[in-house]
Amino acid sequence: MGEAVRPDGQEVGHWPAHSGSATERRFLAGPSARLAELGRAINIFFEFMRGFRRLHFVGPCVTVFGSARFGESHPFYVLARETGRGLAGAGFTVMTGGGPGIMEAANRGAREAGGFSIGCNIVLPHEQKPNPYLDLMLEFRHFFVRKVMLVKYSQAFVALPGGIGTMDEVFETLTLIQTDKIVDFPVILMGVDYWQPLVDWLRAKMVAEKTIGVEDLQLLRVTDSVEEAVRVIEERTRESAARARRVAATSTPLLGESRPGRTS
Repeated sequence: MGEAVRPDGQEVGHWPAHSGSATERRFLAGPSARLAELGRAINIFFEFMRGFRRLHFVGPCVTVFGSARFGESHPFYVLARETGRGLAGAGFTVMTGGGPGIMEAANRGAREAGGFSIGCNIVLPHEQKPNPYLDLMLEFRHFFVRKVMLVKYSQAFVALPGGIGTMDEVFETLTLIQTDKIVDFPVILMGVDYWQPLVDWLRAKMVAEKTIGVEDLQLLRVTDSVEEAVRVIEERTRESAARARRVAATSTPLLGESRPGRTS
């Protein structure tokens, strides 16, 4: 697998270099002293609160996932950039993991269209530079806190070709939809040649073995068309997007929430 390449030609390596931080590894390593566990619970609470305060006023938002390993000349990078531009043109904030590749492309397209661009990253043992197209950058120590933020403040997910992390986000989101934890939440898979074999496998194996229902495949929309993706998202998120706009228009923050503002 190749290295991710920034627009200036600099190689940035695999993203992320390692998953998570020492804090998260210790948390997942089994029971610790009870006071240490209490301290971790308090830290996790404040990590949630930081996310709530920074993202409360972002308005209608779509999260875009995909591999960090595509340079700007790759067709998937181009598609992600067009997707970010289309989403921003429809009035959505575009949120990604804040890294290179597909994430950078979507943030870049959003900025080019005059939209607002957010990156939600995981703290890494080795420092990695965020992509240069972010208006707001948040860092989290725990994957599960980051995942909650991405779902809570998004009206839809768009997944372009990616690896294990992208698959994790797609299937976890499908589980939340299937169990009615989230509703009216489109999941768009961009890149038919990449995603259709997976959908065909789900139909041939999981539907055939009755481990999922055929109706579960309707939770996914596979397309190469930015226009179709944006149209589906607009049609499916009218209520939730309107609610997010009302919240964003609230005049008085109550918990020290910060209003999003362009960095440059």
